[in-house]
Order: sequence, then structure tokens, then C-alpha cells
Amino acid sequence: MSSVRHRTATVDGHEIYYREAGPADAPVIVLLHGYPTSSFMFRELIPLLADNYHVIAPDHLGFGHSDAPPATEFDYTFDALAELTSGLLDQLGLDRYALYVQDYGAPIGWRLALKNPERISAIVTQNGNGYEDGFVDSFWAGLWAYGANPGPDTEPAVRAAMSLEAIRWQYVHGVPDPSVVSPDTWEHDVALVSREGNDEIQLALFRDYQNNRPLYPLLHEYLRTSEVPVLAVWGRNDEIFGPAGARAFACDAKNAEVHLINGGHFLLESHLDVVAGYLRGFLGRVLG
Repeated sequence: MSSVRHRTATVDGHEIYYREAGPADAPVIVLLHGYPTSSFMFRELIPLLADNYHVIAPDHLGFGHSDAPPATEFDYTFDALAELTSGLLDQLGLDRYALYVQDYGAPIGWRLALKNPERISAIVTQNGNGYEDGFVDSFWAGLWAYGANPGPDTEPAVRAAMSLEAIRWQYVHGVPDPSVVSPDTWEHDVALVSREGNDEIQLALFRDYQNNRPLYPLLHEYLRTSEVPVLAVWGRNDEIFGPAGARAFACDAKNAEVHLINGGHFLLESHLDVVAGYLRGFLGRVLG
């Protein structure tokens, strides 16, 4: 089994942490995590890919082991996080790679693809939205209200998303047997989100999330014209990004593979082997 290396790189003056494994000359896959976690979410997937692929999994700024400058010193937007990710990949000399995106990783990945479409060999989206389809109203209504009108009337609803109860819900909701999900997952995330000043970082990204939606028509055009291979592997019981978000990729991506699995938002915690099987099969077909 290939060893996982734990590294950092300085990008635009910020230390970005990343996990790396696999042969340096193998096809590259970049794993982009969601909220509220980090590359920790890929800790068990990476070894299952590293025999055949060069795997890179960074922590976004403000998450995991990467730097987390205060929101008063860094403008936390998805544009900014994508630029840092792009800078990291440039430093590592990666000019061709597949993307695996989940949750926040999706809008970051879409920006990478739109900026340098020639670099993207394939896209895997695991509960990572790219369409208006899939937004579950009961979850998103408060965030849209906060983004449109930040203030004391709308902030409490989104602050609640940083609580232990809410983060645990993200992990276990929709999982047929919640006992298979380790408490280490949400305890790890809560500890990092609870660091002094991290709440303001998360609030800034909550406010900015609405700015991802205007990118969707550009993404759809890219999917149609590039014919980039797409795999959507999705927890069908996710009440953040519902299964309609997975099916929507088939509207624009040629021969998109869509698999709905009886799980929730963090599918790797309950269905690791199933996801890895679909992923290895897909990458083997499209990357050779």
C-alpha cells in the first residue's frame, strides 16, 4: 500500500496543507473537500486510489491544517479559495488532472475547470452541486436569506450550522445505519470550526455561496463543449444537495454516469467501498 505524505506549500504567502500519495508519474486526481471538514474526509479513500493514481488532497484556507488568517485579514470567497488551489497545483507542476469534488469542493473545482479547461481529464462529483436542481429548500432557505441580507435577523440560522448538533446531522442523516459513521468525524470538524475567529471565516463563505450560482450556465456550457467524462456518485438521502442535483449532470455531460446510493451527504463514511468501486471503474475507463 502506498504511503500517504503530509505536506505543506506556501501559496501567495499562505501555508496550504495537502495529502499526497501514489506514483509521481501516474494520472493525477485532485480531491476537493466540503464544509465543514478537510482532506481528513479522504483519509480512507486515498489509499484505495494510490496504487494507480497520483492523489493530491488539499485543505482549503481556513480549514483543516492549512493557514486560517482572520476574516479581517483575508477576503474569504470561493474565487479566492479557487485561486489558492490553482496556485498550489501550479507549484506542484500538475497540468492535467481529474477532479473529485464534494460540497464546497464543487464550486472551487468548477472555477478550476472554467479557468483551465484543457487541464481537466475527468470530473467526479460526490454530492457536489452544479445546478439549481438539487438545492433542498429546507436547508438552503436560511442561507439564501443571509446572503441576500446579512445581519442580526438572518445570521442566527446560519450560525446554527456550526453547532455540534448540525455538523453531526450532516454525517448521519440519511445513513441507513448511523452506527457505521465514526463520531471522530464530526468531533474533528467541530474542533476546527470552533477555533477562535473561524466562525467569521465560515460566515464569510456562507455569504459568498450565492455567488456560485451564476457560474452554473458557464459550467453547463463547458460540460457540453468539452465532453469531459463525468461521474456523479451521490448519497440519495442527502437533504442538502438532493438527488436531482446528481441527475442534472446528465443534461449536459455526454454519457454522464449517475449512481444514487442509499446514503447521505458524507457518503465516504458509510459507503467507502461502493464509492471507491465506481470511482476506480470510471477512472480506469476514461483515463486508461
